[in-house]
Amino acid sequence: MTPRGHPPLRSARHRLGDHRGNLYRMDEAERRAQIRRYWEYTASDEDITHEIYHDDAVLEFPQSGERFEGVANFKEWRHQYPAAVVLEMRNLRGQGDLWVVEGSISYDGGPWQPAVNILEFRGDKVARETIYVTEPWDAPEWRAPWRAAP
Repeated sequence: MTPRGHPPLRSARHRLGDHRGNLYRMDEAERRAQIRRYWEYTASDEDITHEIYHDDAVLEFPQSGERFEGVANFKEWRHQYPAAVVLEMRNLRGQGDLWVVEGSISYDGGPWQPAVNILEFRGDKVARETIYVTEPWDAPEWRAPWRAAP
């Protein structure tokens, strides 16, 4: 078990590619464990957080138009980040090389904001991550007759 109570990543992998086994694909359980570990340590341990990325990974924030290239580059700005960040994972879904994390984020103890991370993998590591953070809003009353949840 990891310090946070999650099982460690398994080493079993399904081989893809050539007979030398140069390319691997994690099974679904291993991928989920890898993503949960990344999400769990994002705000608290920079080294563990960045294990998930390829060295040439790209990180994008479409809402601000920002694009960061190379894990060393966004590792440095995360190190300088001026706010305390708390994350909560609500849902994790995906398959193969495309995974989506739905969660909430709070900056400096402020209100929780919905967040979505789209993770695109190349082999065992993330090649591209796209992050969206938004403001919550109240559901409009006119849609009440059709909605399944409040």
